[in-house]
Amino acid sequence: MPEGHTIHRLAQDYAAAFAGTAVRATSPQGKFSDAAALLDGTELTGTDAHGKHLFLGFGASWVHIHLGLFGKVALGAAPAPPPTDTVRLRLVNDTAYVDLRGPTTCALITDPEKRAIHDRLGPDPLRPQDDGNDPRTAYARISRSRTTIAALLMDQKIVAGVGNVYRAEVLFRHGIDPYRPGRDITPAEWEAVWRDLVALMREGVRNNRIDTVRPEHTPEAMGRPPRVDDHGGEVYVYRRAGQPCHLCGTAVRTADLAARNLFWCPACQRNETRPRN
Repeated sequence: MPEGHTIHRLAQDYAAAFAGTAVRATSPQGKFSDAAALLDGTELTGTDAHGKHLFLGFGASWVHIHLGLFGKVALGAAPAPPPTDTVRLRLVNDTAYVDLRGPTTCALITDPEKRAIHDRLGPDPLRPQDDGNDPRTAYARISRSRTTIAALLMDQKIVAGVGNVYRAEVLFRHGIDPYRPGRDITPAEWEAVWRDLVALMREGVRNNRIDTVRPEHTPEAMGRPPRVDDHGGEVYVYRRAGQPCHLCGTAVRTADLAARNLFWCPACQRNETRPRN
């Protein structure tokens, strides 16, 4: 499933290609035909993203998109090729086209319905920090929970946009055992984790890929081979089970947690908790 940086990048890409222009909207697959007919010929007035949710604005209406596990977006220059019958929503203007395939959600919603989606999501590291997007609200829930910090980071009601890669990598970067209960994460640790997520995910938007290793740990700096993986990007532990940790040489471990693969270094991420009263 795409992580939050991908969705924010898509919001930028949709805006760059279509904002301020009247679009031709169709649903070759047929599942979005009625809504596409309403949008056809209207102007894309803006885009928005919150966590893994993408919103395309058409006046007072929004197309709400959640890619889920199988959703794909393909953007190209006009003229658009003949669409396949797997395209849920195609937008076209004089210079570009974009095809949406296989999303979990593709629905035309109102402003109040959009607000309700934001209200049920946690703060997003890629949204401006304000009263509605405050990392302290996430920590308030984390600090009261016996659930592991690894599971809490993946709960979109607590933190929006963090997926399996950023979860594994940010915990490694801060030496936090993924099995530590949320209530044992100190305020200082959470503040550092949040700042790091903001920086890493912003870089992910810029580069359209996830890179999490610090400059001193890049292949060039360490004289090691670059990572070869379909996901691309240089990482510390994600999908490196059984391989030596870049920092200490201990074999990276993996385990199943809440139906997702967890990756960590047992030496660099020791299970050290603060004393509790």
